[in-house]
Amino acid sequence: SLMVNAAGQTRKEKVILPSSLQGSKPNSIPNKKIEDPVSGRVNISSLATTRRDLNGFHLIPPRVTFGVLKEGCTYATTVIMKNVGVNFSRFRVKQPPLHTGLRVMYTPGPVAAGLHVELEIEIFAMVIEGRDTGGLEEVSHDIEILTETETLLLPVRANILC
Repeated sequence: SLMVNAAGQTRKEKVILPSSLQGSKPNSIPNKKIEDPVSGRVNISSLATTRRDLNGFHLIPPRVTFGVLKEGCTYATTVIMKNVGVNFSRFRVKQPPLHTGLRVMYTPGPVAAGLHVELEIEIFAMVIEGRDTGGLEEVSHDIEILTETETLLLPVRANILC
């Protein structure tokens, strides 16, 4: 039961189920039209109910939090984008605006089923001039990753110490 923990005591906080059990992927927008070359040919029962889950990517981790950054320095982290579909799939990243200080570096090309590609998220910590924020400025942006089946949103958050 979700109401008690392993020791049989009542839980104080709510249990958060993983996205794989919730039935939908967070931070994604499905595309209107999906071109699948085998969509009309496969009619076996094991694929009939989970057709939408056989395509797409998972982001590991699903969000990036840089924490408190020193102004004028460059920081980077890696996000793994795994193809959880049964076919190879392509993607492209819509680069963030320059004023955010964010940049995504990756190797373009198809990703085979079960394999992954690394996205390097780089941020140059800079403060926009003319604004008094009291010592901290928050940078918050959702990086758009366009795939064949959906648009994934990768939230990136940071606080810049000025």
